[in-house]
Amino acid sequence: MSSDTICALATASGGAIAVIRVSGPKAIEITNAIVIKDISKAKSATLHYTELTDNVDYVLISVFRAPHSYTGEDTTEISSHGGYYITQQILSMLQEHGARMALPGEFTQRSFMNGKMDLSQAESVADLIAATNKATHNMAMSQLRGNFRKDLEDLRQKLLKLTSLLELELDFSDQDITFTDREQVLQTAQVILKQINQLRQSFKVGNAIKNGISVAIIGAPNVGKSKLLNTFLHEEKAIVSNIKGTTRDTIEDVVQIHGTTFRFIDTAGIRKTKDQIEKMGIERSLQAAERADIIILLTDKDNQFPDVRIPEGKPVLKVVNKCDMTLPSASFLYHKMPTDNIYHISAITGDGMERLTEGLVRAAAIPEINENDTIVTNVRHFQALNKAHGSLMRAIKSIRQEVPNDLVAQDLRECLHHLGEITGGTITSDEVLQNIFRNFCVGK
Repeated sequence: MSSDTICALATASGGAIAVIRVSGPKAIEITNAIVIKDISKAKSATLHYTELTDNVDYVLISVFRAPHSYTGEDTTEISSHGGYYITQQILSMLQEHGARMALPGEFTQRSFMNGKMDLSQAESVADLIAATNKATHNMAMSQLRGNFRKDLEDLRQKLLKLTSLLELELDFSDQDITFTDREQVLQTAQVILKQINQLRQSFKVGNAIKNGISVAIIGAPNVGKSKLLNTFLHEEKAIVSNIKGTTRDTIEDVVQIHGTTFRFIDTAGIRKTKDQIEKMGIERSLQAAERADIIILLTDKDNQFPDVRIPEGKPVLKVVNKCDMTLPSASFLYHKMPTDNIYHISAITGDGMERLTEGLVRAAAIPEINENDTIVTNVRHFQALNKAHGSLMRAIKSIRQEVPNDLVAQDLRECLHHLGEITGGTITSDEVLQNIFRNFCVGK
């Protein structure tokens, strides 16, 4: 446990109620020093109404004794009125009596260091706070509940069993005793590899849900790309003009559609031009199409879609805009089912937008996420899984080539190490931990 006691405002500034968290070996002693009621012998998980010694406010004090607290240390939470002056006075009083201000994420870091949660669970706290929709909330809750940890522990136990058997054989190599069947070892390793691959593959979905599904709107100048963006966003985000080349750079914004975050990218119109600035904008349009999860090819004339190189397998929605002008008597087109993935819309009147929105959701193909699903969303976890995958692939290759057991066992130990990086079992560097918790909120 840490030797010092920390404090911080755990709620957003300016609210009606504020909660100040105090944690460390002297948390109860220091809190007791700034209130009139004696809470020094208060039982854990109890609530006390009292007044501050300087008469600034009446407060509620929650007392949690180690190890039964969020951090695993003695902890108090002071609930006061949320005025700026009041909260600053309380924090000043706490510091005068020996506490110091907490660093970003320090409460959660102490929870990890004291064994209250593993590193993957600790990181899910930040994800839970940042959740913007039901799917991101469910993914964070699943990780916080330890579902990911359980999956990793299952992999770890299987790997440990394999490694132990191989190393046991090494101890008896001079006696020609065999404990393992190579074919059985290979089969077990392939089962583990399949599980690791499933976790790796879930990152594509998890990352899309967490950061938003990017949709690039690609088309020639003046086909209504900026207007379509504004229609999706329900605001005038992009400048709309009948002057060609108005959009010189990509414009991005996000919107929630049926509980999923979509990140729309308005791009410069694709055409031949001698304007160097516009050329740069067009190049960025093509790059946006390369990176986007979904592409909308927009035109205002049937069968005149822009010629853009699209990576194989990437969803493409072909959209014909301005149908209120080009097909004034064919409004039925807005409501009939699109054929060949072509949608007829009017970004100005909104006709056909509902169909297009439904098409976007289908193209995103985001599965229903519940709180029991294990979905990888953290880049650090994904990278560790990739390293574990590489180590296990080497081990499988070595088994097939009948490489000596000590070399196979070394690759399996590396795989174990990389999986341990996810939960924090093999991370000892303070610098690494500080980097992980750096982006947390102060108070968490």
